[in-house]
Amino acid sequence: METITDLIRDVPIPKMVKIRQNFDRTHIPEAELAGVVTRELDREEIGGKILPGQKIAITCGSRGITHYAVMARAMVDFVKSKGAEPYIVASMGSHGGATAEGQLQILRDYGITEEAMGCPVKSSMETVEIGLSAVRKQPVRIDKYASEADGILLFNRVKPHTSFRGRYESGLMKMMAIGLGKQHGAENIHHQSPGIMHELVEEYGRAVMENCPILGGIAIVENAYDETYLVKGLSPEEIIAEEPKLRDLSYETIAHLLFDECDVLVVDKIGKNFSGDGMDPNISGRFVQPQYCSGGIDAEKVVILDLSDETHGNAQGIGLAEVTTRRLFNKMKLEMTYPTGVTNTFLHLMKIPMIMDNDREALQLALCCCPDAEDQTNMKMIRIPNTAHIDVIEISEGMLPLAKANPNIEILSEPYELAFDENGNLF
Repeated sequence: METITDLIRDVPIPKMVKIRQNFDRTHIPEAELAGVVTRELDREEIGGKILPGQKIAITCGSRGITHYAVMARAMVDFVKSKGAEPYIVASMGSHGGATAEGQLQILRDYGITEEAMGCPVKSSMETVEIGLSAVRKQPVRIDKYASEADGILLFNRVKPHTSFRGRYESGLMKMMAIGLGKQHGAENIHHQSPGIMHELVEEYGRAVMENCPILGGIAIVENAYDETYLVKGLSPEEIIAEEPKLRDLSYETIAHLLFDECDVLVVDKIGKNFSGDGMDPNISGRFVQPQYCSGGIDAEKVVILDLSDETHGNAQGIGLAEVTTRRLFNKMKLEMTYPTGVTNTFLHLMKIPMIMDNDREALQLALCCCPDAEDQTNMKMIRIPNTAHIDVIEISEGMLPLAKANPNIEILSEPYELAFDENGNLF
């Protein structure tokens, strides 16, 4: 590495400025969430179907939903109030290393435990076939614990997907098709043409609704600050008709960088808790399948510095960057990362970028390898903590004119040098 260090030693790192991006802050306070969830479930179309003594499965996936445990517990308590017996089912494709214990650990990290929920939390990779998809006549499978329930309540966040566009993206339909399908279901869908994934999600989801006792579900839409913008209870019929409208709403409420392009985008941490792809391409602009999706910022080079603790070594998405650090590389666990690639077939997500010994050298390498930069002496660089929290971020001094011209941006500091420690790291 000494040779590389010598080559980039004199590359200047621009001064940075702290800014705040302002978005719509409308949200439901945490203290009100349980009541809202209860009210949404307590409709004849959903809660009216729950009978005393029934066993009701509640789905919980791997996404980091704000106040996840609060809302999950409210669903549990509602089922109990109807005299039924609730239990939570780990509902995620290949996450957690595609193991039952790994998926339980993900839920524990979100505070979803038997003690906190007051009901069993079950996890298995075993699935059972429940029927065939209507169009392609393919076998559709769901989690064995969910298949044993008298009724199933879905719980998921609705938002733009990271690799396809369609009427149903991330939400309750996908929870049925892939979350309840576990590794087997996720693999079945991902191993077909990426161009029809949006069709398969709907086709498999409808098959689950037609062949399983789906009672309905709770759909969450979050604002740009990961706060709960909307909680909506949907019956099976409403999932079909209303979820596309919630998807449209999520496009309006999600955060985005208020710049069209930059030379270098620096992401402090990636992880499955931030996005299924480690970093949300709707922000980073790095899509798994750019021929099917677009959006986000146009960055010539992307640098990823670290992994979140919550991702448990799963570094999916690292392959979408050009540069990373030895710190991240040392945290990466292949046994956690590779099962996701085998399942979704996007092997390029697992590729290892150029590894630099510290943060300073990672930035210098990216900065010196931007031949398309308009002004090599005034590089445009953006640094974000992760793609889930982009309200307060850093931009290089050269981007100040753009920031000052945007009424939705506040300038929070004067230009300053980045503070590297004695090892050349930012944290």
